[in-house]
This record gives sequence, structure tokens and C-alpha cells, in this order.
Amino acid sequence: MFARIRRIWSQFFSNSRTINNEPLNKVSLIVIIIVDIFILINVFTGLDDISRWHISPTETYPCYSEWQNYRVKTTKDKDYEIIRLSLSSYTNSQFSFRGNYQQAEVGHLGKVSQTCLQYADYKDKIKISEKQKIIQTIDQKQAKISRLEQANSTIKSQYDSTLLEKIAGQNREQSINQVSAEKAKQTLEANNRQISTLQQENFTLKNELLAKPESLSFIAFLKDDSRFQQVDKGYQQASFWYPSIQLSFQSLFLLPLILIALLIHKFSQRRGYGLVSLISWHLLVIFFIPLIVKIFEFLQIGAIFKFLFDIISAIFGGLLFLINYVYILLIPVIGFGIIQFFQKFVFNTKVQAASRVQKSRCVNCAKKIRHLDTYCPHCGYYQYIECHNCHNLTYKHLSYCKHCGTSQVSSNL
Repeated sequence: MFARIRRIWSQFFSNSRTINNEPLNKVSLIVIIIVDIFILINVFTGLDDISRWHISPTETYPCYSEWQNYRVKTTKDKDYEIIRLSLSSYTNSQFSFRGNYQQAEVGHLGKVSQTCLQYADYKDKIKISEKQKIIQTIDQKQAKISRLEQANSTIKSQYDSTLLEKIAGQNREQSINQVSAEKAKQTLEANNRQISTLQQENFTLKNELLAKPESLSFIAFLKDDSRFQQVDKGYQQASFWYPSIQLSFQSLFLLPLILIALLIHKFSQRRGYGLVSLISWHLLVIFFIPLIVKIFEFLQIGAIFKFLFDIISAIFGGLLFLINYVYILLIPVIGFGIIQFFQKFVFNTKVQAASRVQKSRCVNCAKKIRHLDTYCPHCGYYQYIECHNCHNLTYKHLSYCKHCGTSQVSSNL
């Protein structure tokens, strides 16, 4: 097995660094590496673009996050905060929440949830200039409250030292504080009265805002459990399948490139086009690298990961670190399976050798040779191996001896 792996590794580097079994010069190798890097960057860019062809769960259910935050909040002002958020999200009268949500559909596959579009319609109805003025008034009053509270905090921090100065009989001119103890107390009381008045005015304005018919309809919609459960279920399903959809589109992008590069490589090997064979081999490797990377990413975040996560959660509860053990065992098995697949079906030495012997070509470099040539005149490769049964020379890499028909599997390892 190790001999086979070593042979595959050697063949891989030979294909990557030689033209017609002659090593590349340093300049050509640098050019090839630069071209490889450029193509690899463009492949990953294309993969990123095509992975976003189908709209994401967040774009399919754009109302989910905001709606979920509203439902988990326990603050008494959460109704006002959601109305305020709807009013502060637009800068001009032309803005539309429905249009903003549907913008994700342009040039992409998938549709925005109808429930979220209804959510957007309710938010669009709230956009009235009168309500915007109420919000601005509340903000102005709240800013004034903040300034008064800050002033009170400053006065309180100085009050104790001012009182001590008074007890000690220190002259007012020598004080390091801005106001006297009597003046500080009066200012604090006046500020507190003003803060209380402003808070009451804001409370009245908030109730006035929430009492509007559009606000009442929107709040009633937000509290509809059946509608939210529909959005929540759809969002969870979309999140579950989205990595699989991304991998499907990325495979759709890569597989034609891999197939074309493989066909060109096979053709150039048969015809003896060394440079074309080298370039197509590099392209084949470059196209396989992102595919393997994306497959392993999918195994980490895709449907398989969620399936394993659910099983381990159900069986072992909080021992979720066990999923790492599963991956430690699973990933090498999958990697071994990929290697076996390509070794057996794509780069099978026996299949290649059988085809080349039938066409009177070198079993190593695929160049045309004469029927009785024991060494390839192009690469110097010895074409035969001694049969362990009849001891006659038979072709390397073929399964059976051409003289006695004995299996040559053990001889070719």
C-alpha cells in the first residue's frame, strides 16, 4: 500500500513538473505557478459568487431577527421601541420596507417570505410624518433629561466636599467646587422636578404614538403566535438546507471545469502534446482543490453536521465535544474514499496501460512506440515485467500475463 501511495505521489509531481518527461526550467515553473495562483483566485471568486446565487435564510426571512428580538424582550417599552425602529429606518418618503426586502430577489434564485412582506407592509403604513415628529420630540426631551441627569451627577459628586467645607467654616472663595451646599440642594431639586415633568410628557407622547391605528395593527401582528411560528419554522428549515444548496451550486460551477480539464488532459496525453498535458494537469489540480475544501466546509456546517449534532445531543446530552471524535474518524474515511475513487476510476494505471498497449503507446508517457520496443525512446521507461508463473515478459500494469494468462496483480504492486 505504501509503495502504491509513493508511486502515486511520484507520478503526481512528475506530471506537475515535467513536459514529455523533461523537467521544466525555472522560468517556466515560475510562470506556471503564477498562472495557477491567478486561476485559483478566480475560481474561489466564482465559487463565492455562485454560492450567493440563491438568497440566504436571512434574505428569505428578513423580518425574523427583528421579530425574534421583539418577542424575547421583557422591557415595558418594547412596543414603543419596535415602532421607533420602524420610523428611524428610513431617511426619505420614497423608502419602502417591502421594496427593500424584495431587492434581495433581483438577480437571485428564491423568494422572500410572504409573511415577512406583510410585516414590511405594516411597517410601511407606520411611516407618517406626524409620527416622525412625535419621535423627534421624544428624542429632544430625552436628550434634555440626559443632560439634567448628568448635571445632577456632577453636583452630587461635589456636594459632600462642599458640605464638609461649610462645616469646617472655610470661606466660599477658597472652595474648589462650583456651587455652595445650599445652592446645590436647590439645583438638584429643580432638576429632579424638571426631569419628572419631561418623563411624564414622554410617557404621554409614547402612548399617543402607540394608540395610532397603524401602530395597534402592527403590534397585534407581532403578537400573532401562529404567524411567528410559521416564520420561525421556515427560517430554521432554510438554515438547515442552505449549506447543501450552496455546495450544489459550487459543484455545478466546478464539475464542468474538472470534466473539461480531464478530457483535455487525456486527449493531450494520447496525442503527445506535452505542454497542453502539463497545463491541463495543473488546471485539474486547481479545480479539485476548491471542491475538496468546500466539501470539508460542508461537513462542518452542512446538513450532515446538523444531523450528527442532533443525534449526539439526543444520546449524550451536553457532551457535544464527542462530535469532534466523530469527525476525527469520519474525515479520514471520506478522504480515503475520495482517493480510492480517483485511483480506481479516474487515474487507474491499469486502465490507462490497457488503452496505451492497444494503441502501441508507451505505458508511462503515452507516446507512440514500435510494437517490439522494450524501452520507450521518449521517456526510457521499461515496458515489460517478468511473469512469476511462466517467466516470460509481459506488459507492465496489465492484470494478466499475455503468454499464460496468470494474474499479475502481485507483480505490479
